[in-house]
Amino acid sequence: MPKAVPIPKYRLHKASGQSFVQIKGRRHYLGKYGTPQSEEKYGRVIAELTANPHHAPAVVERFVPGDPLTVVQICAAYLDFAAGYYQREGKPTGSMPRVKACLRVLRRLYGATSAIEFGPMKLQAIQRHLADKGKSRRYVNHLTQAIRRIFKWAASQEMIPVSVHQSLGTVSGLRKGRTAAKELPRVQPVSDAVFQATLPWLPRVVSDMVRLQRLMAARPAEVCLIRPIDVDRSGPVWIYRPMSHKTDYRDGRERVILVGPKGQEILQRYLLRAPESFCFSPRESVEEFHAERRAQRQSPMTPSQRRRRRKSRPKLQPMERYTVGAYRSAIHRAVERANKATLKEAVAAGTEAPALLPVWNPGQLRHNAATEIRRKFGAEASQVVLGHAQLATSEIYAEKDLHQAAEIMRKIG
Repeated sequence: MPKAVPIPKYRLHKASGQSFVQIKGRRHYLGKYGTPQSEEKYGRVIAELTANPHHAPAVVERFVPGDPLTVVQICAAYLDFAAGYYQREGKPTGSMPRVKACLRVLRRLYGATSAIEFGPMKLQAIQRHLADKGKSRRYVNHLTQAIRRIFKWAASQEMIPVSVHQSLGTVSGLRKGRTAAKELPRVQPVSDAVFQATLPWLPRVVSDMVRLQRLMAARPAEVCLIRPIDVDRSGPVWIYRPMSHKTDYRDGRERVILVGPKGQEILQRYLLRAPESFCFSPRESVEEFHAERRAQRQSPMTPSQRRRRRKSRPKLQPMERYTVGAYRSAIHRAVERANKATLKEAVAAGTEAPALLPVWNPGQLRHNAATEIRRKFGAEASQVVLGHAQLATSEIYAEKDLHQAAEIMRKIG
């Protein structure tokens, strides 16, 4: 006898007043709770589910005059779309957190509002709300663009009239100096003094990563993904083609990173491993850390310590490769250790207010490389090495060098 199909309940979403049915852990919104239209949709969903229990019924509704969808329904449908679209190798991309943040704002402020009534004034109200909450101007503009994309997608699916999306295009982003939104400082290169002072406090593997990244002008993720199989060592300059990169979704654009003699010297010892294994592994850092602690141990181990055995399958194990977050955290911890040592020396010497290292991120090293390449070889060379499609993008990374201009004015001014 076939097993009966569990019938999901007709439920109320209290925050928005919408009815929904939850199938396989996913909510499908049906319209205003208690209305004949929503109950009719619920009956249709149950009929389709009973007829074919292995496939969830499609509850994405089209725009029907007189029965418009609400913003929360648009958000629910877009979340289903984004979960499949913003992924790479079965994992969510970095765009998903921003999509979810955008959907939370829309649901909280205008969830029960009819989608066809969401116009420019409501989008501007969201901008003011985010600015009043202390969000930066760039963050507000990013969410504004994301909201436009949501309604553009909804219009493409015939869920709302195209005019709704077109009207939102009239709302401009916040302008610098003409808004109360917080203005964040531009990302600057890491000074040579700070970079060199941080190196001794980094694990050996991470120290090699930051030095190699600075030489290659690579993104942090590209350094974390290096594998021996991805590095062509047939010529005097090695060619590294990352398995994935930031812009590979744009018509399959290839990213080529060149590794010169100095970078080769650093990378060489990490290539003597399985071709498809990652060169930089946190596992190696952890093993070196434990070996260093054993070597520095001054007191002999007690009998209980000798009997102690590590778990064969601990819950927390080092990852196969560094993620960008783990890479960044390792640098932050090194800066913290360096500053603690500086403060300790200052207390011992009776010095007040010692100079501490600022916290920096691996993404800043790309600015270092871009600035140096531009200074020595020009803006076009910076564009080629960094892999930018447009020269204007390279201008963002390369801080303008005033040395040459100052030298000219010294001679003619």
